[in-house]
Amino acid sequence: YQDILLQGAFGNFRELLEDVTLHPAMGVYLSHMNNSRSNLENNTFPDENYAREVMQLFTIGLFELNNDGSIITDAANQPLATYDNDDIREFAKVFTGLSSGGDDAVFGKRYPDFTVPMIMFDDAHETGTKILLNGEMIPDGLSGEEDLALALDNLFNHSNVGPFIGKQLIQRLVTSNPSPAYI
Repeated sequence: YQDILLQGAFGNFRELLEDVTLHPAMGVYLSHMNNSRSNLENNTFPDENYAREVMQLFTIGLFELNNDGSIITDAANQPLATYDNDDIREFAKVFTGLSSGGDDAVFGKRYPDFTVPMIMFDDAHETGTKILLNGEMIPDGLSGEEDLALALDNLFNHSNVGPFIGKQLIQRLVTSNPSPAYI
């Protein structure tokens, strides 16, 4: 997994986001590997863990930000959330159908090949329309890979990615308390 980060460190953030999403170590750790579509008969729904973490930790953070990294607040001076539980549920639908890749790939494989990215199994992917951030819609009838690409594009193009990721990188690589002008 760290090799993926090393390989993508100086490349395109969108590509790195996809590589991280499809890496089996991340799939196991954040439980979106073998995450199956809803089954109303069994009262089961897609696991929401990766959907939450990809927004909170890897792309947009918890609160809307200005370009300088400062938090945007409402009229009552409360921070504006970047996403809510409905957003998590919609993204969780996108992250269904992924399982271990490789020559013997089958959905639900218990011991993944950690050297091969996960692949999409449309039979286990949640179908239907999905409403993403900023009201962007993924229409019904697309493949799981198409859903995934549109969802990752939606996250990558969110206005919070620049200031959120920029601040995180500055804090870890340069100074722990960067000024708004620095961000």
